[in-house]
Amino acid sequence: MIIRLVKMTFHASNAQAFETLFRERHAKIAGFEGCTGVELLKEMESNDTVVYFTRSRWIDDEDLQRYRQSDLFKETWEKTKALFAGKPEAWSTKIVASQFED
Repeated sequence: MIIRLVKMTFHASNAQAFETLFRERHAKIAGFEGCTGVELLKEMESNDTVVYFTRSRWIDDEDLQRYRQSDLFKETWEKTKALFAGKPEAWSTKIVASQFED
């Protein structure tokens, strides 16, 4: 299982546009072969900029790379990049230990 984390910073004036774009694409990303889930996280406090994180789960790195080469990713990323206030950061990680309560 691969967990992909992406940190993105937007001008506050572009935050709503990004949330709308995410909602429009969310189901398509989650339904991409090899993806087992995707979520959007937003920092709790913000001023002129707003920081979001996406967290997606992939069966393996090949699935993630296939998504990153897809038209869906390319189109979504192009629209997202236009809204950035800073350079994005991304990490591909594996779970070492986990325990969550519902």
